[in-house]
Amino acid sequence: MSLVIKTQSAVYGGYVIARDNGIIFIRGAIPEEVVEVSISEKKRDYSVGAVTNVIEPSPHRIEPPCPLFGTCGGCQLQFISYEKQVSMKEEILLDSLHRIGDIEIALSPPLTEKDYYYRYRGQFKVSPKGAIGFYKEGTREVVPVEECPLMIEEINSLLKKLKDINSPSPPFAKRWLGGIKEIHVSYGDSAVALIKPKTISEDGEKTLMDIGFSGIAFENGESVGKDYIKLDLNGLQYTITPWSFSQAHWALNKKVVELIVNELQPLEGMSVLDLYAGAGNFSLPVSGHASQVVAVEENPHAIEDGQRNAGLNNIKNCKFIKSSAEKYKFHEKFDILILDPPRPGLSNDVMKKVNDLSPKRIVYVSCNPATLARDLKKLKEKYNIDSIRMIDFFPNTYHVEALVFLSLK
Repeated sequence: MSLVIKTQSAVYGGYVIARDNGIIFIRGAIPEEVVEVSISEKKRDYSVGAVTNVIEPSPHRIEPPCPLFGTCGGCQLQFISYEKQVSMKEEILLDSLHRIGDIEIALSPPLTEKDYYYRYRGQFKVSPKGAIGFYKEGTREVVPVEECPLMIEEINSLLKKLKDINSPSPPFAKRWLGGIKEIHVSYGDSAVALIKPKTISEDGEKTLMDIGFSGIAFENGESVGKDYIKLDLNGLQYTITPWSFSQAHWALNKKVVELIVNELQPLEGMSVLDLYAGAGNFSLPVSGHASQVVAVEENPHAIEDGQRNAGLNNIKNCKFIKSSAEKYKFHEKFDILILDPPRPGLSNDVMKKVNDLSPKRIVYVSCNPATLARDLKKLKEKYNIDSIRMIDFFPNTYHVEALVFLSLK
């Protein structure tokens, strides 16, 4: 079934909605376009479809620079000018705040950086036949990739070398890469590969080291060579292993960290609690200005990374504690709370702890506008929402992140 329709507003997930006897969620459209849509799924309250023909294009429609766009599932928005991508994501954030959080607020200017060649981390899939690339959207079929325009040049160079040595012709190809399903590449002062699962031979390990990897890590926590990379975090030495989370868009991450540190001033004499702290992305920069910082993180590898980072930078007032946010017991008062939860947002237990703690200020970094709006609706009873802004950590994809500053009423 297909129909011609005028699109309306953008919604989360890379869709634009239109209305025709119910809501239609459309992939491949921009608001205010007239498009022909093929309906792939029809429910009682809504339908899902994709653009098959653009009849009246938006002035913001551009030619996707990647030849694999539409086949590879890694990007959803490459056909939209970057300026329009940013404004659409801001509209999605505002809609979530209004609809879910009952919050009306003007957004502060968005935080953006490079929209291409920005990723310092890439997760590449490997097919049973040895093809390296990304999954086709909605499938487990690997789309071979020669170069990804989201990755920094150094990762693309390593990708080319991986493909060269895994060509079907060399007799050792199956021996060293056979059975591997994923290769995660992280780049900083050097490159580290995380292999999933651990099926690589000693020949394979040597081959990876020969083409430019300084270390190889495995799912079980074992590694060969140097298992971490080092990055500059606004003057701090920041190390991270492949088992820990770090922002792939490192240039933008540095801008976000700088803004948070500046907005929280003056920090002299302040105690700071950083929940979901990772390896200290926020804790360590803040510790240079605050009296004390407690960083709480449940990933043991991130704790090790954070402690290594504190030592490398001679930071004495930042303590890392291995615990989930839910299980962490507050034994003292804190002036400032930093929250960077996963997509589900704050659990009821954590929300109760936040309210009991009642810090003077809260910084909330969100990767899900819906759960952010839900959490802010609860927090606004006790807190003023000083500012909210969109952070575009993942240009050309549908992901929407945000940064919020709150102060106790």
